[in-house]
Amino acid sequence: MIMRIRWWAAPILASGAVALAACGSSASPSTSGSPASSSSAPAARQQSHATSSSVTIRTRSTKLGTVLTTATGQTIYWFAIDTPAKSNCTGSCATYWPPVLGKAVAASGTSLPHGFGTINRSGGQVQATYDGHPLYTYAADTAPGQVSGNGLNVSGGLWWAMTPAGSKPAAPAAGSSSSSSSSGGGY
Repeated sequence: MIMRIRWWAAPILASGAVALAACGSSASPSTSGSPASSSSAPAARQQSHATSSSVTIRTRSTKLGTVLTTATGQTIYWFAIDTPAKSNCTGSCATYWPPVLGKAVAASGTSLPHGFGTINRSGGQVQATYDGHPLYTYAADTAPGQVSGNGLNVSGGLWWAMTPAGSKPAAPAAGSSSSSSSSGGGY
């Protein structure tokens, strides 16, 4: 009987250890291999969103026009394949596109035509939304006002900087110094 318990317990203990290791690694994502520099700034931004009950949203003028940003100036994005009730960016996607976690509030003096809301992510976290779009930042944006994630087609869909109108930014004016070659299609 004791031999049978030991034989039976070993696979369960091993699978439990694997499950705990997997949970531990997802709670603190590694920044190695991320598109950002070796700095841990993206992870710090994600953690700061996770620990606050609300996140302040501002607007900022960029080469694409006015976009929504976090209080620290990080551009906010939306994912074209999300729905108003569900984020489709999970796992490694959320490492590169950290969700804006918590309840969003407009900064003092910031007037926005649409409202904020929240959704519950698959892991139980509360993610901020604007005009029905779940909100994210981009790990490769390493300085305030950068919009390098705009128009990228990765993780199964297109990513757009969030404008106050709740839409993708207008195409840069002819002759501007934009490095984006997105035609804006594929909505």
